[in-house]
Amino acid sequence: MSGSDDEQPVPAAAPIDNAHTAPSPVGVARFWPVVSGSAALALVAMLALVIFYRESDKPFGFEIEFMAGMVANRAEWLTVPALVFNAVGGGILSNLVVPAVIIGALLLFRRPWGAVYYVTAAIASAAVTRLIKVLVGRERPEDILVNPDFGSFPSGHSSNAALVATALGIIFMRTWVWVAGAVYTVLMMLSRTYLGAHWISDTIGGMLVGAGVAVIVWAPFAEKLYREHRMPHPPIWVRVRAPSEEAADR
Repeated sequence: MSGSDDEQPVPAAAPIDNAHTAPSPVGVARFWPVVSGSAALALVAMLALVIFYRESDKPFGFEIEFMAGMVANRAEWLTVPALVFNAVGGGILSNLVVPAVIIGALLLFRRPWGAVYYVTAAIASAAVTRLIKVLVGRERPEDILVNPDFGSFPSGHSSNAALVATALGIIFMRTWVWVAGAVYTVLMMLSRTYLGAHWISDTIGGMLVGAGVAVIVWAPFAEKLYREHRMPHPPIWVRVRAPSEEAADR
C-alpha cells in the first residue's frame, strides 16, 4: 500500500479579511466642541449688549468694589510682575515676538499643521476682539497704571492669553499644558484689573473670546491636528530614518 493513504488532507488557508485588519479612518467629533465655542461667543455678545445698553462707561457694582480693593492693596512686589504681564500680553511682544517663538517651536518639532492652526486662530481672535471693542466702546477705569489703546471691553490681553492657552492645549493634548495655560490666563486677567486697565467683565469677556475662537477655528483642522499628534515628533535637526534604511543596516 502506498504511504499516501495515511496522509491527511491539508485544509486550505482561510482568506484574510482586509476590511478588519486595515486601520479604520480617523474620526474626530466636532459637534460639541463647536457648540461650546459658539456658546462662549454668544455669552460675550450678551455681555456686550448689557454693557452697551446700561451705558458703556458704567461698571457693575461688584466691579467697583473689586477695583477699589485692588487699588488699595497695590504694592511694588505685585506691580512689577503685573507690568511684565502687561508687556508680554500686548505690543510688539504679543504681536510679533511671542507668536514667532510659538510658530518656530512648532515647526522645529515637526508640527506644521499646529503652526497653521495657531496663526489662523490668533488672527481670528484678534479680529473678533478688535471688532467688539469698536462696537461697544466701553471706557476704561480711571485709576490706571498703564497706557492702553481704545476700548475696555473685551480685554485684548485676556483674549490673547486664553487663545494661546487653548490652542497649545489642543495641539499638544497634555494635561500640564492645559494647567499651565489656565494659570497663565488667570494671572493675566488678574494683572489687568490690578493695573486698572480693565473691569472684571472685560477680562471675562476676553477670556471667552480667546477660548471660543480657538475651539471654533480648531474644527476644520481637527483631523489633521489629531493625525499630527499621533506621529513621532523628534526635533527637525534629528533625521528620521526610513524603515528601508534601518533594514539595510541589519
